[in-house]
Amino acid sequence: MSHLNLSNTEEHIEREAQHEEVHLEHAEHDTGFGTYILVWLGLVGLTAITVTLSGISLGSLTIITALLIATIKTLLVANYFMHVKFDTTIFKVFIGVCIIIFLTMIVLTFFDLTFRNPLI
Repeated sequence: MSHLNLSNTEEHIEREAQHEEVHLEHAEHDTGFGTYILVWLGLVGLTAITVTLSGISLGSLTIITALLIATIKTLLVANYFMHVKFDTTIFKVFIGVCIIIFLTMIVLTFFDLTFRNPLI
């Protein structure tokens, strides 16, 4: 009977340790409410800049500016709201591969733009 109790106690201790480890893993990247408010304000500000710039003719910089603002907004959302900032290395590598594919598509888009006739 004491062997059974000892086994149950060891299992209980192991489960508690795993639970504590998971809890600590989440606690170390607990961002405060203020951080989310600042990120949200940044997103609202960048959206306001995008809307303002849409009415201004920047010539060839229009697309580059829009993509730059969109990239910054994407990084803010991914890092803070999706918690990528606190993820393991494998997820960061996966996101890096996605970014490389994204940039390749952007470069291919710019090649297409260089061969277009301007609309007058």
